[in-house]
Amino acid sequence: MTEHVRKPRARRTFSAFGEIRKMPSEYEIVTHGQNWTTRQNRTSAFEQNPSSAPNMWFNTYRDNSALQADDWEQFRDPDQYTYRMYVNAQAESESQVHGVLEEYASAGSAAALAPGWVETLATLYTPSRYPVHGFQQIEAYIGYMAPTSYVTNAAGLATADFLRRVTTIAYRTRELQLAQPSSDIGTDRERRVWETHPGWQPARKAVESVLVTYDWGEAFTALNLVLLPTLDDVLSRQFGEIARDNGDELTWLLHGFLDADNQRRNRWSIALAEFAITQQPSSASAIDKWVAKWSPIADAAAEGLATILAETPEIPRDADAVTAGAKAAREGLLRGILAPAEAVAKVSTP
Repeated sequence: MTEHVRKPRARRTFSAFGEIRKMPSEYEIVTHGQNWTTRQNRTSAFEQNPSSAPNMWFNTYRDNSALQADDWEQFRDPDQYTYRMYVNAQAESESQVHGVLEEYASAGSAAALAPGWVETLATLYTPSRYPVHGFQQIEAYIGYMAPTSYVTNAAGLATADFLRRVTTIAYRTRELQLAQPSSDIGTDRERRVWETHPGWQPARKAVESVLVTYDWGEAFTALNLVLLPTLDDVLSRQFGEIARDNGDELTWLLHGFLDADNQRRNRWSIALAEFAITQQPSSASAIDKWVAKWSPIADAAAEGLATILAETPEIPRDADAVTAGAKAAREGLLRGILAPAEAVAKVSTP
């Protein structure tokens, strides 16, 4: 009797996903397994002596971070953006930004702004390109150190978002410089304000502290889960509302367009934290510890910026209300992450 041997199924180009029955999406095909420092059967991140400085860095600050998951390659960005999709979406958004900039420039709106609001722009808005550039650097580090290309991809696009934001602020700075030459906008004033103004110093301390936070999990938590949800509420949402109250509809519109980038970053950041906690419940303790460490720093930064919004505009906003709003925005984002983890912990505790 002849024994029939079943031939193994031919391997396909997407076999890295395992024995799957459906074609991977475009997002998965171009993103999966692109981080070669996490390749299987590796002895170290780089093909060097395991004790070399780069390998020790990745071993210490990524592989042995308290933020862990069983299989990072299973994480997916909720928006599942590829570079092509991102470029197309941002091209459309930039067309809207350019449209409103040209419309308000032709109307001479920058020259008609009230003195107190011009001072607010010179003290809070135009110097904000310094912290935003700091956010960009930190996000790039998170992407570089990430344990999967799915996070590297999302963080890389968030880094590009910050570059777009800095560019928009710089463009608006030049526009205000031409329209309000006596304001000193567009000079070295922005750097002096960033480095010396009392309202900015807690934020500067926060940004510079995260820049030297090397553990990728803590850097991710500090920036994406604590600092950005807090400061974006002040520098984006609330600042845009106050701008509209003070007759600066252009600034309000610009922040509305750019806020879509913030919301997309929040979605994948929440998803990543939830993914890690689901796979490794101990990650909840790490995130909770880091949130407790960085939240007072973020609150102090928001409080400092709130003093500017309470003092300089013609139509100000109460500093306590600004600070409380920023804290509520952060806690709202974190509530969805840590509350389920706490519930699981209570159930599993005998």
